[in-house]
Amino acid sequence: MSNFLGSHAINMDAKGRLAIPAKVREELAHACGGRIVLTANADEERCLLVYPEPQWEALRPQIEALPNMNKAARRLQRLLLGHATPLELDSAGRILVPPTLRSYARLEKKLMLIGQGKKMELWSEERWFQWLDESDGEDEMPPEMEALSL
Repeated sequence: MSNFLGSHAINMDAKGRLAIPAKVREELAHACGGRIVLTANADEERCLLVYPEPQWEALRPQIEALPNMNKAARRLQRLLLGHATPLELDSAGRILVPPTLRSYARLEKKLMLIGQGKKMELWSEERWFQWLDESDGEDEMPPEMEALSL
């Protein structure tokens, strides 16, 4: 099982290549042989989701099974499946982020790779820090969070 934790400041070159940090590369090598799926986040936040290939392949049938006559489900399918891009880390631990995904998430040179347990998020550094500053916790807290003791 993957265990992606922590945040990593990374850079992307003008061609859209970025090097995955060594610690994350090791976890990806163990979890999926360096094969990942990069896709759009369907949430209101414009970032990318980075799944180890086996994790994505477990999730994909659930997304495909959603009722496509439902507008919200169709939007989720279009974003997640329509942007899903299988990638493999090269020998230097780099990936090439496709232009459509770079545009969707407004990625430029400075990025943040954020661990989320079984997956990761790839953010524009500027948008990540903006999100941190704007997050005010006004959303309704689900019961599972109310029982959580940190």
